[in-house]
Amino acid sequence: MLHFSKQTIYTEHMSIIRDIAGIAKGMSVTFREMFAPTVVENYPDGPGPMKGAVFQERFRGLHVLQRDENGLEKCVACFLCAAACPSNCIYIEAAENTEENRISGAERYAEVYNIDYNRCIFCGYCVEACPTDAITHGHGFELATFNASNLVYRKEQLLAPIKPMRTEAPVESTSQLKEPAQDHP
Repeated sequence: MLHFSKQTIYTEHMSIIRDIAGIAKGMSVTFREMFAPTVVENYPDGPGPMKGAVFQERFRGLHVLQRDENGLEKCVACFLCAAACPSNCIYIEAAENTEENRISGAERYAEVYNIDYNRCIFCGYCVEACPTDAITHGHGFELATFNASNLVYRKEQLLAPIKPMRTEAPVESTSQLKEPAQDHP
């Protein structure tokens, strides 16, 4: 014959009550979230090139090869980004600049610069390793494709567009500015 003390029965009942209380607390969180309104961004139907998507400044998206203020490439083919890459997804071939064909501001430039996004883990080590700030993370995020070979991005796809040279328009003197037309007599 088993003999249970009052203490054993009490702790067993309290254990069951604690378990039920824990489940009730978890279910209350579940039901509160289930009936709360859904908050979504306006993607993919929003306006502009990002289609309503909102990015934090630290977002790590598709890489961008930057240009300097003269429109030349910043990459000097030092291979530090490829050496720092833990997934070995950056491939570079260097070439020498000539006076007739100046691609970058240094002696060398990256003739071939490929990033294989099948392997890239967006760790940012390449950005940190670059001494000339030639490679940065952009905000491109739609990399999905049905063909894996489309995920090997070439230098031409990664280069930042050339910014048009701004020419300052001559400022007109105040005597030459036209008076605004008045609508009433």
